[in-house]
Amino acid sequence: MTYALWFLQTVLALLFLFAGGLKLVVPVEALGMPFLLPAVFVRFIGMCEVLGALGLILPGALRIRTHFTPLAALGLTTIMVGATMFTPPDQIQLAVVPVAVGLLAACVAYGRWRVAPLPTSSKLHALAHTR
Repeated sequence: MTYALWFLQTVLALLFLFAGGLKLVVPVEALGMPFLLPAVFVRFIGMCEVLGALGLILPGALRIRTHFTPLAALGLTTIMVGATMFTPPDQIQLAVVPVAVGLLAACVAYGRWRVAPLPTSSKLHALAHTR
């Protein structure tokens, strides 16, 4: 299960790094969204996606604050729920991708919270509890 979760986390992190990076550097008009959103909101979502992608990988890789990984996955799930809600009613087939990505992020959140939590570095864990 741990390997499957790491694979899923890596794929999701790459997806959200790419999607969030585009939202941060490409002009909002050129993104090809179904309808125009305020530029500051698009940039905010892009920043959240990039930070969420980092939150999927870095805590487990560094073994520091590993409880942030399921929280990052939960935040990305929330973003995908919002993306699904912003799908135009006449183009409902476009909602398939955010629903699928949101479900995968929810699986990572549940998996890292309940099924296969990431271990924390024992030295750091011991140091944190001595203070």
